[in-house]
Amino acid sequence: MPGAGSSLSVRKQSRTQPASAGLLEAAPSPSLQGACGDPNFMTSLARGLAVIQAFSQSKRQQTISQISSKTGFSRAAVRRCLYTLAKLGFAGSDDNRHFHLRPRVLTLGHSYISSMPLAVAAQPVLEHVSHVLHESCSIATLDGPEIVYIARANVTRIMSIDLGVGSRLPAFCTSMGRILLADLPPDKLEELLANVEFKRYTERTVANAERLRQILRLVQRNGYSFVDQELEHGLRSLAVPIRNPTGKVVAALNVGAHAQRISLQDLLTRFLPHLKAAAQELCMFLK
Repeated sequence: MPGAGSSLSVRKQSRTQPASAGLLEAAPSPSLQGACGDPNFMTSLARGLAVIQAFSQSKRQQTISQISSKTGFSRAAVRRCLYTLAKLGFAGSDDNRHFHLRPRVLTLGHSYISSMPLAVAAQPVLEHVSHVLHESCSIATLDGPEIVYIARANVTRIMSIDLGVGSRLPAFCTSMGRILLADLPPDKLEELLANVEFKRYTERTVANAERLRQILRLVQRNGYSFVDQELEHGLRSLAVPIRNPTGKVVAALNVGAHAQRISLQDLLTRFLPHLKAAAQELCMFLK
């Protein structure tokens, strides 16, 4: 689903570099410059978290030099972070040169997921919708300019990357992302758009802030968002909002399908009613 997170993978494509390559890279390390002089800011903790984020799907093992280059921290600082993480069981090395994350790091994300009523309750609902539609479904929330998957029911892989809980995609060209962006207050939206990198993933990608604003107004009016092959060729997706009792959009629910199988009309006539019903059911868990 070129939009909000379809996590499917179009059978192997002949391209050597798929349009979505690199989408699952870890979020850039946060800058520590803005925290200078703040007595309450724990620089050592921030550095440790940045080192964890330096690892990604394509860089599962890295040297101190590589992490230093990626984070901007000195080699000595990176070495101390890795030493501490290894002592705590979050990182490890087989040769004292190449470091990798250990399974224990999952507990950091699990604490967040397990504390969210929506994430805990969503899986059975997603499984049911996927079974009915025979397509993959996902739920995501907004984190800056990206969406983060908090639940997923995978039926088939359509995208060239495999998505799961914790995966990230750009919000501006995904159906779930547009649902979440459309609900932001105008000032928050403008602040976010000012920092978006409008990268073209395909020739269909809307990579213009003004055009995106127009689309977001339509999303707000229609109550749904569809994206047609903007994130990856052959990928279509449809998303609807999940609202809390006050009406605020707290997450988005989507379905992704291959463009050769499912037309845009199919998405709106056959899929949309099921997504809306599932979103309404999930709203009940937020009361």
